[in-house]
Amino acid sequence: MRLATWGMTVGLLAAPATAQRVQVASGALEGTHVATVATPVDAYLGIPYAAAPIGALRWQPPRPAAQWTGVRKADRFGARCMQQPLFADMKFRSPGISEDCLTLNVWAPAGAKPGARLPVLFYIHGGGAIAGDGSELRYDGAAMAQKGIVVVTINYRLGAFGFLATSTLAAESPTHSAGNYGLLDQAAALAWVRRNATAFGGDPARITIGGESAGSMSVSVLMTSPLTRTHFGGAIGESGGVLPPTFRPKPLAQATKDGDAFATTAAAGAGAAASAGVGAGAEPPSLAALRAMPAEALLAAQGAQRFRADFIVDGQFLTEPPIDTYTAGRAARVPLLVGANSQEGSWTSILAGQPPTVANYRAGVAKLFADADALLALYPATTDADVPVAATALASDAFLGASTWQWFDLQRRTRQPTYYYHFAHPRPAALPPLTNPDVPPIGAVHSAEIEYALGNLDTNPAYAWTPEDRQISAVFQGYFTAFVKTGNPNAAGLPAWSPAPSAGGVIPRQVVDVRTRSEPFVEQARYVAATPLLERRVP
Repeated sequence: MRLATWGMTVGLLAAPATAQRVQVASGALEGTHVATVATPVDAYLGIPYAAAPIGALRWQPPRPAAQWTGVRKADRFGARCMQQPLFADMKFRSPGISEDCLTLNVWAPAGAKPGARLPVLFYIHGGGAIAGDGSELRYDGAAMAQKGIVVVTINYRLGAFGFLATSTLAAESPTHSAGNYGLLDQAAALAWVRRNATAFGGDPARITIGGESAGSMSVSVLMTSPLTRTHFGGAIGESGGVLPPTFRPKPLAQATKDGDAFATTAAAGAGAAASAGVGAGAEPPSLAALRAMPAEALLAAQGAQRFRADFIVDGQFLTEPPIDTYTAGRAARVPLLVGANSQEGSWTSILAGQPPTVANYRAGVAKLFADADALLALYPATTDADVPVAATALASDAFLGASTWQWFDLQRRTRQPTYYYHFAHPRPAALPPLTNPDVPPIGAVHSAEIEYALGNLDTNPAYAWTPEDRQISAVFQGYFTAFVKTGNPNAAGLPAWSPAPSAGGVIPRQVVDVRTRSEPFVEQARYVAATPLLERRVP
């Protein structure tokens, strides 16, 4: 695995021209001019928004980036944060991995001047908070910038580098908090954008935060954190929220207990046991020893121990579980566009590789959930032919469909404009070197909507896109564009999309497919009943 601290030229460009210079708080920047798109765009890549979190700054809140003199070239992506190669569909343009990774990228309409007051989309990548970065082809910002939006993608610390909490880290902290360093990075990047958006023609008062999967979950907690919840004007969530039944943040005490065990094993595996005093029943290694561990060794320990990047109620970024913040109406009072895909999880995960029969379906549900009969009544299959559809719905909701619904349902009750979607179009076949699953999907799989929503079908050549895909993308990107600009996804030429009522009445849900349409959300009662049952897993 290659380490790097330099960047890679943006993949859209051939012999790129120089973009106009901009002046941000840290110094002057010179980006690249994306002339290969229909409407020219200026891109500024690999901009440091915080100091490199290395050495003594490992597992510290982000510190301000150093100022520079002269003109800094912003024509290459920075390194992605430390991670293992876990997801084949992540197509990076960054050169490699490094702890020195806290950079962001900006795309703006070519020649946009300070004072243009353009809306800003601040987009957070997915990847389970253990993988991904802002250079991925599917997150490219040029297509949205062509619509008159300033687009920002960011890197943030991942895995053990971004979410480890130990008792010694909590003791060292002036606020007695630990973990959530990746979320603090996101807050620092958002603060940087608020300070510097004007330089790119953006309006710091018109920032919409958005993200997919772990990025969507990040949006859900940025809406609750006292550090960030008043710092943006709208939010977009694609498939994920840190809410029951699937996602609850860890209490700090549990996180530090788990982190101490991880650190002790990691230090022993790295050969630091002798110097750190690690042995059977020993105290966790010192912070000095942990911070001296090579990044590669820490990353290897993360993989070996299957470290989970849990969000934590740390008392600083999160002062309470998000479910409490939303229920009490303390979350950001902003418009929300949120939804999930029709196949977030596969029926095969319920049946554990067994044929799709009613008997195997019932047995699979009983092995996973304590209230199997109640769930089978909510996700019924009376014939073998019914099983794939019913089990897919159950698997999707158990993974993150129900948690995303919970976010939607709580936010709509605050009387803020809340728009709910269901992305239902199966993605076309993957092209080599990607492979297609042995069991073809029966719906839109997790993450399949990203290229459609951001207008990036042509940017990501990994799939055999069709005219129907382009038609769907034009509509879905149109919704995103309108929402970023106005807080309302409706615009001329798009199928009408009504916000959900705050109480009573029929809840509309926008089904995004070849024929995009508004339908009554008839599954509301099922979600109300299923959400507590889905949290009761068999140990």
